[in-house]
Amino acid sequence: MCLVAIAVGVDPEFPLVLVGNRDEFHSRPSVPMHWWRSPRLLAGRDLEAGGTWLALTRGGHLATVTNFREPDTVPGTRSRGALVVRSLSDETRPFVEHLEEAGAEYGGFNLLWWDGRALRYHSNRVAAGIRTLPAGVYGLSNGVLDAQWPKLVRCREALRGLLSGGRITVEECFAILRDRHVPADGDLPRTGITHDWERLLSTAFIISPRYGTRAASVVMMRRDGTVCVQERGYDPQGHETTRRSFRFVRTGAAVAS
Repeated sequence: MCLVAIAVGVDPEFPLVLVGNRDEFHSRPSVPMHWWRSPRLLAGRDLEAGGTWLALTRGGHLATVTNFREPDTVPGTRSRGALVVRSLSDETRPFVEHLEEAGAEYGGFNLLWWDGRALRYHSNRVAAGIRTLPAGVYGLSNGVLDAQWPKLVRCREALRGLLSGGRITVEECFAILRDRHVPADGDLPRTGITHDWERLLSTAFIISPRYGTRAASVVMMRRDGTVCVQERGYDPQGHETTRRSFRFVRTGAAVAS
């Protein structure tokens, strides 16, 4: 992913809500969200490196990763998308040990993962180590968690506003992700790329022939254990090309009849 807003423990009806955009070169091959055979995950798949950007398990566990924008840094030897798969496949302690031992072998990354009880954040570009996040609304893009990038702030606060309004719908969530607001030049991040690229990447929803928003995802986990997931795919002109919806009950969840 390249833009994520996630709310945990904010709304009593929805213990977790995630909205996010995957931005990527249009030439990079991938397949939309589907249930993998092994490991048993609901995720899209990057056909170049084999990993994914967002995944869920039948138990309602979730993980997502963003890259760190570092234009002059040598790529890592491991695929960041593999972290999402591993975080949902390993037990917590072995996975944490892997991050501690091999985290430097990945390109700069931000990882969020939810085990049904706690939301954790880790970046191999932040010295603080693994953080367990308290209840709240968080934003993540291609810098540190809750960096003051305009598109990140707008996305996070829009999600916060929906939750505070007492109602939230899938369409309202996708509207957040379609935001095309371009901030003033003085508000643009300074990440080492050209000014033209900085402006292009400054919108929540990116449209360009070579690089842009390839997919948008909304995850809504209900208190009763129902998990609703929708992914929409887009072409280089920003037109919707695919729509996939999934609904399941978390393994072990007690759902009222």
